[in-house]
Amino acid sequence: MSVLRNRLAVAWLVCLAVLPASQTAAQRLDVHIRAIASNVIVPQSRSFAVRPAQRVEITGVKVGVVILEQAATTTMDIDLRNPTGSRLEAELLVPVPDGAAVRGFDFSGSGKEPSAEVLPKEQAAATYKSIVAKMKDPALLEFAGCNLIRSSVFPVEANGVQKIRLTYEHLLPADGARVDYVLPRTESIDYKVPWEVSVKIKSKHPISTVYSPSHDVQFQRAGKNTASLKIGRETMQEPGPLQICFLQDLTGNVTASLLAYPDPKIDGGYFLLLAGLPASATVTGDDGRPKVRREITLVIDRSGSMSGEKLEQAKAAAVQVIDGLYDGEAFNVIDYSDSLASFASAPVVKDKNNAKEARHYIRQLTSGGGTNIHDALLEALRPKPTKGMLPIVLFLTDGLPTVGVRSEVAIRNAAEKANKHRHRIFTFGVGYDVNAPLLTNLARKSRAVSTFVLPNEEIEAKVSQVYRRLFGPVLSAPTLKVAGDTRRVTDMLPGEIPDLFEGDKLVVLGRYRGDGKLSFGLGGEVQDTLKTYKFDFKLDKATTKNSFVPRLWASRKIAMLIDEIRQAGAEAGKDPSVVTATAANDPKMKELVDEIVRLSVEFGILTEYTAFLAKEGTDLAVRNQILQEANRNFVYRAQNTRVGIAGVNQEFNNNYQIAQTSGNRRNEFYDANMNRVQITEVQQINDRAFFRRGNRWVDAEAINSDDGIEPQRTVVAGSPEFTQLLQRLVTENRQGAVSMSGEVLLRVDGRNILVKGQ
Repeated sequence: MSVLRNRLAVAWLVCLAVLPASQTAAQRLDVHIRAIASNVIVPQSRSFAVRPAQRVEITGVKVGVVILEQAATTTMDIDLRNPTGSRLEAELLVPVPDGAAVRGFDFSGSGKEPSAEVLPKEQAAATYKSIVAKMKDPALLEFAGCNLIRSSVFPVEANGVQKIRLTYEHLLPADGARVDYVLPRTESIDYKVPWEVSVKIKSKHPISTVYSPSHDVQFQRAGKNTASLKIGRETMQEPGPLQICFLQDLTGNVTASLLAYPDPKIDGGYFLLLAGLPASATVTGDDGRPKVRREITLVIDRSGSMSGEKLEQAKAAAVQVIDGLYDGEAFNVIDYSDSLASFASAPVVKDKNNAKEARHYIRQLTSGGGTNIHDALLEALRPKPTKGMLPIVLFLTDGLPTVGVRSEVAIRNAAEKANKHRHRIFTFGVGYDVNAPLLTNLARKSRAVSTFVLPNEEIEAKVSQVYRRLFGPVLSAPTLKVAGDTRRVTDMLPGEIPDLFEGDKLVVLGRYRGDGKLSFGLGGEVQDTLKTYKFDFKLDKATTKNSFVPRLWASRKIAMLIDEIRQAGAEAGKDPSVVTATAANDPKMKELVDEIVRLSVEFGILTEYTAFLAKEGTDLAVRNQILQEANRNFVYRAQNTRVGIAGVNQEFNNNYQIAQTSGNRRNEFYDANMNRVQITEVQQINDRAFFRRGNRWVDAEAINSDDGIEPQRTVVAGSPEFTQLLQRLVTENRQGAVSMSGEVLLRVDGRNILVKGQ
């Protein structure tokens, strides 16, 4: 940044405090309002201009956050560009969390000395109102109820650029071991300004885990008490505020916290239980060896379709796995086509000699014949594991079962029955000619994961990514049980918790009834020792600000229901037309589809099967037609399409959604050709979902109501009635509903209110 000039003169502005209805109060507020510049810059939203053709553009935002204990320092670098041939006046508005204090304001470039002022609450509210009225744009209303920093007016030169740096500090709220940070940003899916964010956390207590419900982030440890996150532009394309929380390890045991959202409609609400492993937990000893020894059985497809590069890569991956094992751990290699062979009759304890023999055995494998998946699986699961070792199967195939038992149902049932020793079956589907739901089911039922290696991807790299995590779980075969009145908690997802490896976190979602405390017991094996951790959570901090909680729960619930439909389609050998006719008239199928559609509409969560709900021509009020179309999609796609690229894409989508831990406001998914698509006709705003119909956004609560989507009352933006409505929405944290462009049909107190522009 060139020639930086320190500007500590920055104003506070309380973001649209609700205006009094009386004329006297309004007159008092309209006095002393400073003139609004022709351009208003709001990095968290966009730039606003009196004349759109003369708009200063925001070209990028970089944010650096440093958190020391509960004190956060946020530095925001904003890049501006004036694409016009005229000098433009602009000023900066930045919504910030409660209690924020400005530490610095710098910018580069020439211009007059900026002025800044601290606005009293009423004067700030009047200024905010005047901005919205002057720009004729309701977008800023979504920040109603926030604090706002306002800088003085400064010019942006013709065809010039300006760099701004704003630094503010605030104290983060804490709930027990959990500390929360929020960076306000718009929830609009139309927001396209590129952001990059980095976060550094330092704590006097060890950090158990870091979690973001809003964006998919990964954290790195620099030590037990420090963590960092770097969130690139692609991740930050996901709209909405950046929310981060971290758990401090205060006890040296598993740490847990609860975030709750109250919902009177279900006489309780929704909860998200976040648990992190002890910061000191490690799967390796002082010598670098795993504390839990592993027994790895590699199952390699050597059928004719694996010839050439695929088999060579599979062989290289197998050698890499064996080389990665320590002496004293166990392994075996099973290779199959239409017949089976193996390195040994049962896993052997690795030593220098047998490792050398295994490498030779693998390298001489050749391809040919069909694919006997059934027998290969059962052979891998047959031996009793070596005592004191964790049994893991890495099962690789590039095709369908063509020899022996070929029924999908028979294979998965046989594997489940044969897995008496609780082997974890990590499956790898190579290419598109695989039965994708079969591979997913085998993995999920054994607390493992399925991986799909797409054409042009390297098998060795994919196997290596999975294998690097398999140093043994810190907490194996975990269970989460409700203590006390078990009827108060329902629909906990996932139903079966996967093993927790080093660096993992546990995110469980569910619904609760009543307002008394919730108690849980988390059990599992830690190095062959059974342990149970007990947690009690009060619900006094349940808030509608945690709108991500019910949305994440609904997304997982939809995925679980889709998986039921998909697995029910495993009727190999039947005529597809018979399967289709049976499914279309199956009461269970109708029940599942009805619930998926209801949840999809209520929460604005669309999948490849329900994307048609966002189409302009779809009449959301005619439910029977919607259910019929959804049923057809589930039958023909989820049930009948199990092989090929259109089968693999479904597993990609559902595997992500069934374990989803962060937002997906753009409803992105892979289509039947593995293209990434998104839906822009649905908005998830605050805790509501809205569907676009022409120039009108329709509240999903109205769609699911008995009244339909006809307005029962009309409110004009800027009127006293509108002010009262906005006040109500602010208290419920739903003010974003009136920030969308065009008309908004909003469901309030059981009535449909149509909000129109001025």
